[in-house]
Amino acid sequence: MALSHDAPLGESTSPASTAAPAVTPVPPADASPKASPRLILALAFAQFGAYLAVLTPVMVTLALRVSQIVPEADRGAALGQVLSVGALLAMLGNPVFGALSDRTTSRFGRRRPWLVGGMAAGLVGLLVVALGGSVPVLMAGWAVAQLGINATLAALTSCVPDLIPPQQQARVSGFIGITTSLAMIGGSALAQVFSGSMALAFLVPGVIGLAAVGCLAVVIKDRPARAGAFEPYSLREFLRSFWVNPRRHPDFAWNFAGRFLVFTGASCVTSYQVYFLMDRLGYDDTAVTGKVLVGTLAMVVSIAAGSLLGGQLSDRSGRRKPYVLGSSLVMAVSLALIASAQNFGMYVAALVVFGFGEGLYLSVDMALAAAVLPNPEESAKDMGVLNIGNALPQSLVPIVAPAFLAIGGGGNYGALFLFGAIAAVLGALAVQFIRSVK
Repeated sequence: MALSHDAPLGESTSPASTAAPAVTPVPPADASPKASPRLILALAFAQFGAYLAVLTPVMVTLALRVSQIVPEADRGAALGQVLSVGALLAMLGNPVFGALSDRTTSRFGRRRPWLVGGMAAGLVGLLVVALGGSVPVLMAGWAVAQLGINATLAALTSCVPDLIPPQQQARVSGFIGITTSLAMIGGSALAQVFSGSMALAFLVPGVIGLAAVGCLAVVIKDRPARAGAFEPYSLREFLRSFWVNPRRHPDFAWNFAGRFLVFTGASCVTSYQVYFLMDRLGYDDTAVTGKVLVGTLAMVVSIAAGSLLGGQLSDRSGRRKPYVLGSSLVMAVSLALIASAQNFGMYVAALVVFGFGEGLYLSVDMALAAAVLPNPEESAKDMGVLNIGNALPQSLVPIVAPAFLAIGGGGNYGALFLFGAIAAVLGALAVQFIRSVK
């Protein structure tokens, strides 16, 4: 587990403090130079491309690929195996690649090699998935894709605390968060456009992702790691890649717990929406991609509204926790609505509510995360540890989902989504224990 109360594997380089942490206000608007629109747009495009590459399979194409090679009765379990292995490696890879990025002394900088190299490796993995004809081959290809794309994401997420001043972080995070939702729309649309060619349905998002992070690599002012700033990357440092001492940094630990629980709720939707539409609402393989696209379009409009509203209000007020609390509770309500949906209209209405809550959450959570990082010199490693809270639910939900689906004889999506709603509520409560941020 990334966070525990056992003896530390290694300590952060930031000093310990036994006193109660002071509340960290958001600096005034003129505290530091603002990030340029060019940089913000490049960050947004890179995030769009990276998530287009990884979310299109998670949302649509992996489920369809599995259904092509696995009997209907076994497809849910097979999809769970593929998603779980990939998510497990993503969970492990993100903080490791983040720690390596922090240490990189290349003349190209410490972020660029991982941005571009990771996405290139991810594209190779997507090619294997597209052409594979068995579940083990799909698992191997998806593992490579997840490792590569998470190397990119480890470098990408560190760019916000590295390059964006605190007084802009919520607004920029909200803007960037919208691109994740746009990636969901783009992925659904590409899956429908290339429904006759599974190879293109996997490869086109990957190529776009590689081009997008390449643009960011050109724009950013990247610097190599300072010589001697870090210990050699030994086994001890590898283990420390997954560790932030919760006793010394309790706010970081509470933010991790909140992320994990909220994304557990969200993963119930993203991982099983295709089979929900097929099993509960009766759509076939041909129709389901169009329905996913319609639902995603409706959800993204509300995500955009929530992101922009949440980022503006949070930066103006200097408060983060109330918006995380409200957004998590809205997501919980929407999951309960999805659980009770009996037709496509009810399902889309519930997705609109879900999207607004997710938009609020995405706009504020990144700024909250940046405020509780223990050490700015290790921002990629520490953001990688936090991202375990995003990735771990993608691995665990497919493992536990069959137990909920089997309640009452099978196909019990209501139980699955209610489980997700409870997790989101608990995540909202966890964030309230953070003391250094309002």
